[in-house]
Amino acid sequence: MTLAMTLLASLAIGISLGLLGGGGSILTVPILVYVAGAEVKQAIAMSLFVVGATSVAGVLPHARTGRVRWRTGLLFGGAGMAGAYAGGRLAAFIPGGVLLAAFAVMMAVTAVAMLRSRPAPTGGHVDRPLLRILAEGVTVGLVTGLVGAGGGFLVVPALVLLGGLPMPVAVGTSLLVIAMKSFAGLAGHLAGIHIDWPLTLAVTGAAVLGGLAGSGLAGRIDPERLRQVFGWFVLVMAVFVVIQEAPAAMRHAVFGTPGGWAALGIAAVAATAAFLTHMRRHRPSTGRGAERPIPPEPVQ
Repeated sequence: MTLAMTLLASLAIGISLGLLGGGGSILTVPILVYVAGAEVKQAIAMSLFVVGATSVAGVLPHARTGRVRWRTGLLFGGAGMAGAYAGGRLAAFIPGGVLLAAFAVMMAVTAVAMLRSRPAPTGGHVDRPLLRILAEGVTVGLVTGLVGAGGGFLVVPALVLLGGLPMPVAVGTSLLVIAMKSFAGLAGHLAGIHIDWPLTLAVTGAAVLGGLAGSGLAGRIDPERLRQVFGWFVLVMAVFVVIQEAPAAMRHAVFGTPGGWAALGIAAVAATAAFLTHMRRHRPSTGRGAERPIPPEPVQ
């Protein structure tokens, strides 16, 4: 029963990645910890493999329809790999409770970002400063390797704002970046973490099926409406993680430190901000026409 629930939830991981270009790790870690019963650091390492493999499968349908900017993705992803490897090595020196608390904060921040999101620009590609793209890639990669999360929902906005990509292309390109960063982060974790490979491969198989389905649905479902729903779901998951881990963390003095309480406070503020933002927004629902074809990346 536990395995069946884990595999069923893994389909949602893949659908999220294929459809939104993110959310895989945010779902994978809680599923592996609370449903499959994996240890926190082991779950983080396993999630990197699951998300990496699922992203590789999911990027193919996007590439066939021209929704991948290979040059931008490889550049951003290369910088992200360096940060992800460093984050994976650094995670070995941080207690699991602290990592999970940081993970909950990342989930809350991600939820706020999704709930506050506005329609992305749909113009053509605009060149951005190389150093800014590299710096953003390293930063996002560091977060990914450290807590096993924050990949897609940080990569997609970065590709839109820094890379000048339209939203559909940013989603497809983010899968390339996520795959590169995930495997680099996994390499950093493998030095000190044992992975349950049978469970990991089973979860990966289910997630890949979901990823292919999600990629095929991209462009057919209103992404703004879906992002709102998913944002509230992530926020609920963040609260769940805090409730589950706060008592144990307090017993081990994790939340007895200023940094621990600061993490809980940030999560609470993020949750409140998300709620207030949602209540203040009264954007009318508008229909969307057929997705416009994305021109292929010009050959340099």
